[in-house]
Amino acid sequence: MELRTTNDFKTIVVNSVPLIDVRAPIEFEKGAIPGAINLPIMNDAERHVIGIKYKEDGNEEAVKLGHALVSGVNKQHKIEKWLQFIKKNPNAIIYCFRGGSRSEISQKWISTEQGREIDRIEGGYKAFRNYLIDAFEPENQNFKPIRLGGRTGSGKTPILNGLEYSVDLEGIANHRGSSFGDYITPQPSQIDFENLLAYTLIQKQAKGYSHLVFEDEGKNVGRRFFPKVFTNHYTSAPLVIVDIPLETRADNILNEYVIDSQERYIKSFGEEIGLNNWFNYIVASMNKAQKRLGGERHQHLIDSVTKAYKHQLKSHSIDLHLEWIHVFLKDYYDPMYTYQIEKQKDLIVFQGSKSEVIDYLNDLVKVL
Repeated sequence: MELRTTNDFKTIVVNSVPLIDVRAPIEFEKGAIPGAINLPIMNDAERHVIGIKYKEDGNEEAVKLGHALVSGVNKQHKIEKWLQFIKKNPNAIIYCFRGGSRSEISQKWISTEQGREIDRIEGGYKAFRNYLIDAFEPENQNFKPIRLGGRTGSGKTPILNGLEYSVDLEGIANHRGSSFGDYITPQPSQIDFENLLAYTLIQKQAKGYSHLVFEDEGKNVGRRFFPKVFTNHYTSAPLVIVDIPLETRADNILNEYVIDSQERYIKSFGEEIGLNNWFNYIVASMNKAQKRLGGERHQHLIDSVTKAYKHQLKSHSIDLHLEWIHVFLKDYYDPMYTYQIEKQKDLIVFQGSKSEVIDYLNDLVKVL
């Protein structure tokens, strides 16, 4: 019986085809295709033992050992999990690292024992990963990048999320791109970040937009770095600046970094521990800026946020948090922004209010 394979990676990406990754969990954690579910044919311990057997006695003996380890109830349990996923996702496709033994055996078991056909990715994860990395090459990008800039608190992410032709780099990186950018949940691995970014670019390009809009992030978001070829293409793109008044920016920061952030901490840890963890996160974030702020201003900010936090605990009012937010914006973020934007002033093609920026981008972007 000939088992079906596919290397139509673009169709898989554009249609977000459900995928079953049968590699061991340790492999999956290092990097996987976006949206794939890990239903391994071997767990980490089984893979380790078989790997030793392969090195000592060759492939044939390793395969024999694999069949011995994954048999009986163990084998049926794995097949049942695959079938449950396939029942919910009839167009699912299966893969392992190179598209060889593990995914082929899994595919064969599903077919011969249950009469269900499922495609296998030709070349496996390795081939798919190469396809995704190639997506960053300029010759594979049929759009012109536009960067959206503006001072901290300008609400650039909400603007981007309201545009179909945008790419939310911070969302992909699970980081807000600042000293306070960490979320409770960690950032994806570097490989997963690259894979998801490539997926997003391919899916957006398939819609045929003449331009894609990105937030002006530089070379990285938090601890995740863009591939070099993407950075070279993206950081030299034209720059659109959104101008938002300081008071509005301070309110935006209050909503995002105090109200919303505290809610997330409370949801994860309970009210008392959650608020305390939030406070520690804010102080740790401020400490990252100590060198640039200087000792005296840094201590003043620590005292200010401590005062606001204690006041909130007693009165349930968040108003005092605006004091340290204003100081941090004026003394830290705004001077840094002014310095950085001065170096890019020749790339600025438009500057205006939120509504003016949105109108400009909507007039600029066409469907090819």
